[in-house]
Order: sequence, then structure tokens, then C-alpha cells
Amino acid sequence: MYYFALAIFLSAFLLFQTQPLIGKYILPWFGGAPAVWSTALLFFQAMLTAGYAYANWLHRRLSPRAQGVVHGAVILVSLALLAWNAFRWSAPILPDAAWRPASVDSPYADVFTILSAAIAIPYFALASNSPLLQAWFSRAFPNKSPYRLYALSNAGSLLALLTYPILVEPNLAVTQQARVWTIGYVVFAALVLYGAYRMMRLSPRQDAARDETIFGTPTLPSRSARGLWLLLPACASALLLATTAQITQEVAVIPFLWILPLAIYLVSFILTFDSARWYARRAFTYAFFLVSALATLGLAMGPQLGLWVQLSIYLTMLFVSCMICHGELARLKPHPRYLTTFYLALSIGGALGGIAVSLLAPLAFKGYWELPLGLIACAGLLLFITFRERSAAGSARTRADLTVLGGAFVLLCGVFILDVKPTLWDAVYATRNFYGALRVNEINAADASERAYQLAHGATLHGFEFIAPAKRALPTAYYTEQSGIGLALRYFPTRPAPRRIGVLGLGIGVLAAYAQPGDELTFYEINPDVIQLAQGKGAFFHFLSDARGAVRVVAGDARLSLEQELAAHGSKQFDLLVLDTFNSDSVPVHLVTREAMALYLQHLKPDGALALHISNNYLDLRPVIYKLADEFGLHAAFIETPADNERASLSLWMLLTRNEKFLAQPEIAARISPRPADLKPLNLWTDDYSNLFQILR
Repeated sequence: MYYFALAIFLSAFLLFQTQPLIGKYILPWFGGAPAVWSTALLFFQAMLTAGYAYANWLHRRLSPRAQGVVHGAVILVSLALLAWNAFRWSAPILPDAAWRPASVDSPYADVFTILSAAIAIPYFALASNSPLLQAWFSRAFPNKSPYRLYALSNAGSLLALLTYPILVEPNLAVTQQARVWTIGYVVFAALVLYGAYRMMRLSPRQDAARDETIFGTPTLPSRSARGLWLLLPACASALLLATTAQITQEVAVIPFLWILPLAIYLVSFILTFDSARWYARRAFTYAFFLVSALATLGLAMGPQLGLWVQLSIYLTMLFVSCMICHGELARLKPHPRYLTTFYLALSIGGALGGIAVSLLAPLAFKGYWELPLGLIACAGLLLFITFRERSAAGSARTRADLTVLGGAFVLLCGVFILDVKPTLWDAVYATRNFYGALRVNEINAADASERAYQLAHGATLHGFEFIAPAKRALPTAYYTEQSGIGLALRYFPTRPAPRRIGVLGLGIGVLAAYAQPGDELTFYEINPDVIQLAQGKGAFFHFLSDARGAVRVVAGDARLSLEQELAAHGSKQFDLLVLDTFNSDSVPVHLVTREAMALYLQHLKPDGALALHISNNYLDLRPVIYKLADEFGLHAAFIETPADNERASLSLWMLLTRNEKFLAQPEIAARISPRPADLKPLNLWTDDYSNLFQILR
């Protein structure tokens, strides 16, 4: 009994420790895009489905002895693969730099390929463990229900998720995490090999009479019930990914914010499969109506509500919805004879939800509409189930519940319309890909002199350009003459000689407005749709085409591109290198590590300067940048520029340089804010260690 509990708990713990660990590791290889996590989750769901299918096949097709032999062989193969990778890589599940994608053309395929090479077989073994050992438990102890072991499995998963941001991430570098995980996997493998040996010695069950005494005569559930085995977990999975995308796109792509929705998802599994007392359909019907109203508020006001209010709304909404999906799923648990089939259907449903959100939605939608659609689907499923069981509940009670659910359904349809309006009706152009959803809006349409086109990514604005020819070349938003970057470009002491400027992050190319004849500007941008818009697609933006200097755009992750250029051609010898990748609230951490800073300095002239745009709603990046400046002996200046209700948006810039005279110029020195004495203390960020949770505002 205790063996099964320990083996299932440990496998679930390792299964979910793997996800944030390797997700964080490969995130920089794809520019820190939020879609990396949702794509990784889809991979994990697919492997979970494969593991459940394998467990179902073993349980239903093979004798106990054959099950032990086959599964023992799978475990030994996974150990051999880990040992082989330990010799090739710095840690067994962390692929080396040779696996980094060379282009941004096929990010979905690249994520799947890397994860397959790194973790596929061990993850497959872990994924198959819970349903397989529950089946073995049912055979060894036919008078006990195996379903509470499923709740224990989810408890192990939840503990793994909660300990990662609190204990693991702050205290261990990524390579150390991977090595500790590998030790845990070896212990797990030993436990499962022992279980396989026990299974090989177990005689086949003589009859099923004892099962029938406890669980009743096994009967195949109805088609509608089996359909719900797929649809309910698909809806919950889709809502998990949609909620995660909603908060990571506008906050930050960090394990803490990956883990919260996944933890909520698992808690609902634990509660509903532990005992029927945790889920009361009527109570959650009314709760669902309330969260529908909260969803309206959250999507309508967005960042105006603040970080913690938004998180509270979205996580409450996810919890209620997942409790409904998983509570109704738990009510449909079949006889243990169909246990592995039930788990297989559940995992297939979860994978289908993941495919819908991660692969189909970016192709079908121009905006992030999965969240309201997932809520509408949840309301529709609960309406169907309530109507399906109307005779058992009583007509008056059923009518009341259906009325409440109908109201929630109508409200959510309104939320959906509210969500699609900015993209379908307000925008003059909209597109979506792996790296995000973009909209071009026309602003100030009533005033011909102020009319402009503006580029937006979610709630984040990436600059605007006036339509009037007389004002078209004026720098706008975060890049006006009085902003930190405006001052740096205007007073950098190299004139009249031409300047070489590198810019990480393109936007609409506003900084090209500062180029003078003879200047060379190189923009680095990972999103191909951004490049097309900045280069003139749709004739909305002209900063690049109107630039008086030479402008070049390099497609791909900025850091990877700089590394390749350094290796192939040596230093670019930039006078000024601009990091404009942080004004979105989703921050690419790999661009502000010690190794990244060392790379930037190799590409700068000795008296050159770095300009970092750190405007952010939720994260205070100043401690990180000051720490890097101290590490490399750089002078650091923080410049804040308020909005002027005309061209300028509120902007926060930091200038880093060894050229003290540059910062001492009166025009710049007068704008520098002193270094705060109460900045949060934190460790130096490296490629192996970072923690965005520490700098949440």
C-alpha cells in the first residue's frame, strides 16, 4: 500500500518539476515569447496522453508478467538515455547550445524537437506511472478503490509546482536543478523496477467477483458519458492555457506566473477526485455566474486594475471553471475495469484542448480570444449536463439553474464581443503569430493634424506615427527628444562623424527618425510581422523608409544574432546600443544577464553607451540594471520622462557607459535621478540564475 503511494507521489512530483525547469531553460532560445510555455505545455500534454495510452495498452492487453517485463525495459532505456546525455550536456535534461534554433521560421516544431531530445522518454515513463500503478494497485488490492491515488498524484504535482518558485528557483541554478531532478528520477526508477518485479510475481486475478461486490457490475458507460470524458478535460485544459497566456502576455514569462494557473488546475483535480463533498453543482453554478461578471471586469479594464487584482480575477475564474469541469468528470468515474480507458480519454481531452489553444487558435484568430470562448464552452457544457440530469434534480430547481446558466452564457457572449471589438472593428489591421497579436489603430481621427497610426501588442503600445506629412518624421511615444534615448542620441559626443547604432527591438522603427546622413542603424527583431509592418506593409509606418541614414533589419532573437555576428565578423563597434525589448510587460530575461551584458560590451566602442528602455507596469528593472552596471564597472543613469499628452508617453530609460563625460553633459546630467538607497537587494542575474518574482512592483 505505502509503496504505491510513494511511487505515484514521487513520479507526479518529478513530472511537474520538469515543466518549469526546462521551460525556463529553453525560453531564451525563442526570444522569451509567452507562446513558448503554452507550446511546451502542449508537448507535455501530448506525452501525458502517450503515457496513458501505453498504460492502458499494458493493462488491457498483457499479462502481469509481461507488463512487468515491458515496463521495466522502458525504465532501463530511460536511465540509459539520461546517462548518455550526462556525458554530452552540462546536465542530463538540458540540451547544449547546438540545439538552439538557427532561425525563427518554425518555432512550434523547434520547441517540440528540443523537448523531445531532452526529456521525451523519461517524461513518458513518468506520465505512464500513475495510471499504470493504480491499475496494479487495483489488481493487488481488489477490495480498495484506486481513485484516491489519483488525488495523491495530483497532490505530488501541486507540491512540485509550489516549491519551484519558492524553494528551487531562488536557491539553485538551472543546471543544479537538473542534476537534483536526475537523482530523484533514479530513485523513482528503482521504485518502479521493484514494482515491475512484484508484478511479474503476481498471479493473474482468478475472478472479478470481489470488484463487483465493491464497485458493482462493470458496465460500459453511455456514449454521452464517454463524450464528456473528452469534452470536460478539453475545456479545462483550454481554460488553463488561455488563462496562462492572458497573464503572461501582459505581465512576464516567469515560472511563478506559469505555475499559479497550473496549480489551480491541479487543486481542482485533487479536490474533485478526493471526495464528492468538494463539488456541489448548484453552488458552482451560481459561482460561475459571478466569475462571468468578474471576467467582464477584468477584460474591460485590464492593467488599470493592477497586477494582483487581475491575477485574483483570472485565477478565481479558472478555479471555478476547472472545479465544474473536473467535478462533473469525477461524477462520471467508471468501474475500475475501465480505469485506464477513463484516464486515457481524460488525457486525450486535455491534449485536444491544448491543440485548440496552442496550434489552432493562432491560425484561426487575429487576437487572443481563447479565454472568453473557453468560458462560453464551460457554460455550454454545464447547461447540457444540467439539462441531461433534469429529472433527478426536480423541474423547479432545474429551471432555476438553467436560468442562471443562461444568464452566464449571455454575459460571456458579451465578454467575447468586448474582447474581439478592438481587433475586428476598431483596428485598421490585425495579425497574430507565435510571438504575439498585433493591431494597428488609427488615433485622433477627428483632428487632421493629430491623426496617427499606432501599433499595439495586447495592452502594450509600441509607438505611433503621425499621418500628416509635416509631422510624419517626428519621434513619438517613448522616443521623443526629451526621453532618455532622445537625449543620448542628441548629445552623444561623436558628431560630426557618422555613428553606428544598434537597436534590440524594432517596434515601428521610431529611432530611425534620429538618423543622419552617414549613420548606420541596425535593428534586431524576432517577430516577422513587426518587421513587415515597420518596413511598410499596409503603408502605416515610414520611419525606416524615410530614414536619412543606412538602416538594416536583422531577423531573429537579438542576442543570438549578436553572438553569431561576433563569431563571424567580430565586434560591430557600435557607438550606442539600445535595448528596447522591455517596454512590453512580458520581459525577455535572457537579455539582462551577466553573459548578455558581456556580449553587448564586446560590440560597443570603449567609450560607447548602452540605453535600456525599462518602462514596465509590473516589474521594476532598476535593481537588475544597477547590479549589472556595478559588475562591469559602468556608470549608470536613470532618466524618467513624463507624458505630455501630445507626442510623449511616460518613459523610463537607463544609460550605462564607461564614458563619464557623456553623462556629465549639462543637458543629460540635469535629467538624471539619483540612485535610490532603498532598491531591492538581489543576486546578479546570469544565464543560469534569474528571478523576476523578486522585482514585482
